[in-house]
Amino acid sequence: MSDYINIKGQDIQVVSSDPANPTLGQIWYNTTSQSLKGLEFAAAAWATGGNLGTGREKLGGAGTQTTALAFGGRIPPATDATEEYDGSSWTAGGTMGTARYSLAGAGTQTAGLGFGGYNPGVGTSSSTEEYDGSTWTAGGALNTARFALAGAGIQTAGLAFGGFSTTSLNATEEYDGSVWTAGGNLNTARYYIVGAGTQTAGLGFGGDIPPFTGATEEYDGSTWTTGGTMNTAREKFAGAGTQTAGLGFGGNIPPVTAATEEYDGSTWTTGGTMNTARESLGGTGTQSAALGFGGNTGPAIIAQTEEYTGAGPVTVTISGS
Repeated sequence: MSDYINIKGQDIQVVSSDPANPTLGQIWYNTTSQSLKGLEFAAAAWATGGNLGTGREKLGGAGTQTTALAFGGRIPPATDATEEYDGSSWTAGGTMGTARYSLAGAGTQTAGLGFGGYNPGVGTSSSTEEYDGSTWTAGGALNTARFALAGAGIQTAGLAFGGFSTTSLNATEEYDGSVWTAGGNLNTARYYIVGAGTQTAGLGFGGDIPPFTGATEEYDGSTWTTGGTMNTAREKFAGAGTQTAGLGFGGNIPPVTAATEEYDGSTWTTGGTMNTARESLGGTGTQSAALGFGGNTGPAIIAQTEEYTGAGPVTVTISGS
């Protein structure tokens, strides 16, 4: 039988800490953890994270997988509650000025942006709020009140597009930290559309025209152009990532789905399946490290959070502690 060194061209290293840049297929023994480890290629997958303090649907999201923000939504009723995620658990944050659901979000956990939405007692909203890590304050109002819209960008360079008022909308608006101004219109008006990317490199995909669509559009700061079509048309789903590395997950086909798709700037391909099929969920993060939270399974509103890891090399323990 061949030795490892004859197969791989290198011996098994004995080290006190894992190598900084191991090669795929490399194996080493870690004396500190007293374990045999290696680097293998793992498929994309969703793993269980900490539950939201309050289950909700149609909520806004911002931030990263380990520093996320969840705000607004429907419990029912419409809520103004905010929660912050640290990579394992959610804790209560500052309360929004206006309770609402079907709103959009952008930015980070300490510089978040929430805009648009709906509250049965108030109606369709044009309100914008800015979060500083503890408190929400009023920002500039959208020019067109709307709900079921998409958001992208950061607090000082936000993007709002699509949505519903009295009809499906194609209008785009750009935020500079204080005022919203008109941008280029989407080619296809739709609501429950999902957004990702930045103000000058935005991505809009899916939604309801009606009917449900898988159409994708890319924004360059002034104009939307057609991108690759999703494999499965859907609405009420969540997204993350950038214009050239986008992610769409969950939603309603119908039925409610757990399917995930990854975008490379031209084509959508199948990603790892969520553990719980759901629609009207919140999402944030990147294509390789996304977060999905809350939503509705069809029968019930839920609090479950899931963390996404894209396909790629991963260190595994072969034996030992």
